[in-house]
Amino acid sequence: MTSSPVVLDVRDLVKHHHSARGPLLRRGPHVVRSVDGVSLSLRRGETLAVVGESGCGKSSLARLLTAVDRPTSGEISVLGTRIDTLGGRALRTVRRRIQMVFQDPYASLDPRMTVGDIVREPLRIHRDVAPRGAHRPYVAELLDMVGLDPDHAGRRPHEFSGGQRQRIGIARALALRPDILVCDEPVSALDVSVQAQIVNLFARLQRELGVAYVFIAHDLAVVEHIADRVAVMHAGRLVEQGPTEQVYNHPRHEYTRTLLACAPSLERPAPARPEPPGGRAGETGPGRPLP
Repeated sequence: MTSSPVVLDVRDLVKHHHSARGPLLRRGPHVVRSVDGVSLSLRRGETLAVVGESGCGKSSLARLLTAVDRPTSGEISVLGTRIDTLGGRALRTVRRRIQMVFQDPYASLDPRMTVGDIVREPLRIHRDVAPRGAHRPYVAELLDMVGLDPDHAGRRPHEFSGGQRQRIGIARALALRPDILVCDEPVSALDVSVQAQIVNLFARLQRELGVAYVFIAHDLAVVEHIADRVAVMHAGRLVEQGPTEQVYNHPRHEYTRTLLACAPSLERPAPARPEPPGGRAGETGPGRPLP
């Protein structure tokens, strides 16, 4: 993995928000440091998990990495190109290399659109990815890739279960053939058994496509199964980074030790059921079963 090229490089990233009122007993404007001096890197085909309690800045970091928000300071480079200084068409061109999978599969899909239109939507913006005449077979290929029946492309999101909706979101994120997926709590809204199937799907897609993941999560059991490296975030800062086994078995920072001690169990999620031929039954996913 260390010989793979770096696809994402972040240096001293800072994001400050200004609130009209400060904490209790303080008056006047207050600066909230949601991301405070974060540095990290990601190689092709690698999974870096960012973990921490709610409100630590994980989702703010995800929005910065995907250029949804602008940083206050710092650098973000995708495949050697800085995106924190870009705008307009130049930003749009680089942005296709880093896509996002959202936490809530119910809220992230437009209920008025068919599944085919949802997955096809990025292609209408980035027209050089696939010619218009090839959209239909390409969408079918993407749906099949994530374990959904291409014949269901004409259905709407409410006709699918939560796990299936997340598969739709993953297919949409893959439509532009990105090098990086930023996954913001992608399984936290799902049942435990379905979590395992989606984690297996992520693992298989990584093996087949070589895509790299920034996997944001608070469930340490899920992270243990999918991540090559772990970065622990607390109060906007990364307090510890390292290989997953090292961070879990030999944590250096007190906050990491506290986080691990508070985890209900590191035996979850349960292994996914074996996938029948065709990969279409229920929620079963086609990836590697979890140990």
